Amino acid sequence: MTEQLLLGIDTGGTYTDAVLFSEARGVIAKAKALTTRHDLSVGIAGAVDAVLAQTEVAASAISLVSLSTTLATNALVEGQGGRAGLIMIGFDPQDLARDGLAEALGTDPVLFIAGGHNVHGHETPLDIDALDAALPALAGTVSSFAVAGYFAVRNPSHEQRVRERIRALSHLPVTCSHELSSKLGGPRRALTTLLNARLVSMIDRLIAACEGFMAARGIAAPMMVVRGDGALMAAGQARLRPIETILSGPAASLVGARYLTGLDNAVVSDIGGTTTDVAVLDAGLPRLDAEGAVVGGFRTMVEAVAMRTFGLGGDSEVRIDARGLAARIDLGPRRLLPLSLLAHQHGAVVIGVLDRQLKAAFPGRHDGRFAVRTGLPDSFAAGLNAQEQTLYARIGSAPLPLGDLLTTTPQKATLDRLVARGLVHIAGFTPSDAMHVLGRQGQWDTTAACLGASLLARIRDGRGQPIAIREEELALAVAARMTRQSCDVILASCLAEDGVPGVDPAQSPAIDRALVHAPGIVRFSLSLDRPLVGLGASAPVYYPAIAAGLGAEAAIPAEADVANAVGAVVGQVRVSMTVFVTAPEEGLFVINGGGESHMRNREDEAFETARVLAQAKARAAAIANGADEPVVHLVEEIDAPEIEGRPKLVEARFIATGSGRPRAARN
Repeated sequence: MTEQLLLGIDTGGTYTDAVLFSEARGVIAKAKALTTRHDLSVGIAGAVDAVLAQTEVAASAISLVSLSTTLATNALVEGQGGRAGLIMIGFDPQDLARDGLAEALGTDPVLFIAGGHNVHGHETPLDIDALDAALPALAGTVSSFAVAGYFAVRNPSHEQRVRERIRALSHLPVTCSHELSSKLGGPRRALTTLLNARLVSMIDRLIAACEGFMAARGIAAPMMVVRGDGALMAAGQARLRPIETILSGPAASLVGARYLTGLDNAVVSDIGGTTTDVAVLDAGLPRLDAEGAVVGGFRTMVEAVAMRTFGLGGDSEVRIDARGLAARIDLGPRRLLPLSLLAHQHGAVVIGVLDRQLKAAFPGRHDGRFAVRTGLPDSFAAGLNAQEQTLYARIGSAPLPLGDLLTTTPQKATLDRLVARGLVHIAGFTPSDAMHVLGRQGQWDTTAACLGASLLARIRDGRGQPIAIREEELALAVAARMTRQSCDVILASCLAEDGVPGVDPAQSPAIDRALVHAPGIVRFSLSLDRPLVGLGASAPVYYPAIAAGLGAEAAIPAEADVANAVGAVVGQVRVSMTVFVTAPEEGLFVINGGGESHMRNREDEAFETARVLAQAKARAAAIANGADEPVVHLVEEIDAPEIEGRPKLVEARFIATGSGRPRAARN
């Protein structure tokens, strides 16, 4: 039998990783390239071509491509994404106050129209005229639409009618809430749909870039994408439901961690450029978040690993509070472009500016900071106001010092909005730069890192003293802060998994004494009950110290730098479908789910119809998601309390799960 070669790709905020994998031999080759946000195919090509060059394998020999990404997660953490219009069918404006929907909506437009259904699927008439009246003005201000109908999980017909109307009149992407979740809870379902709509263009660009590269190299193989629960989905499905790729990268890292270490029980911490993701492996499986994934402060209805994502990574902003007698260093949550990377890309321009700033008699407010366009197409700048357009026009593809760009205080808020839209990068000193100063990393420009450290070191504290004497002292302080904040977020995650409420490691005096090994009559100590698996390109740099601080054994696999890409190719397709049965009146049973509604007069007939429908829908969905000969497992949940000696059906749920390995191209 011919060996099947699988290609795993992980597109992160800073790096794109690629691995060539064989189920018989494991990882055959691996490579990295910088993620190129202006054209994602460039970074993908750089990583994949390097892998193929190492092995001299023909691209046509690849039988499956699988992709994981942190782009959606990063976008939500950083408040980025396209502008979306939210259509609420049958809801009231006060519903925006629930589940953080108003905060998630921000300044994006929302339209309320009459319609929707009740719990049994019976409708209130849909006011399509109100949609027609508002749509022309709305369509000119957004890049996509989100549609949420009252009880649409029981009857999605109004969402479907609104979707078709929007597509016909605006030709913009539309996401319906019933496509994303079968759970009740309209406002949170609307929030999930809104976030999905914002991510459509981003994930579409990523998949298109990967498909374009595959076509150019002659790779004729199915393409999969990792979901937030670690399962695989077909690329076409990911285009429709990009929200399911939030925590895709972290979920892939968990699957990869289990494969690479062989550990059944571990705490897994994956550090990237933007985030640190922490999760727990129990008995070889990741714990799942039953309530839905929380990303960027919003709880969604996306089933995902119980992963906690923190705005802490190698490219985190170094923030210095020098107002007290002793300066305080904090990291994140915002990602900056490291100075060492900026100089690596733009050379002498960056070095010259940093050198002039360091030689100036007086420090500038924005020393060591630059603005540069991310390179997104001009279409992504649609909807900018006059102030944003003016400032954006001044920023080019070459780095511009912030001191030259920002001449008035309000411009800072304008710049922040451009960053939030993903149009502009801010560059500055980061932990990655500190590691370059200390000689622990060296892939980019060390000179720029050292100059940036010197600029920060001369900031004066409340006593009027420089916060550091030498650049190395400043870098060590940043490294120490990274270790401590990493310990804090890992402990916070583990305490939450243990069900220990109200303990914030960053604020707890007892935990602080344990972590700094403070002397005293009472000595505090703490430890994890399982190894700490450190993943990410910089894991060997950071995690030995972090594990030591937590009293844990450090497990850093040799392929820690590409664990996400490994996880992308060793996973399975897994899809669940839920069909509901309710009894609105005596002798009538209503079956809803999977976009279909049926009625039966007998409970046993209704249950059997639900079983058949759930299993058929799960099998079809698994096949649509790329599974090869899926196996279907059915779980039944009957809520029927006994009333006056007879069981009274409240609701029955038939949950079918189809799973299997993805289809590979036949060589």
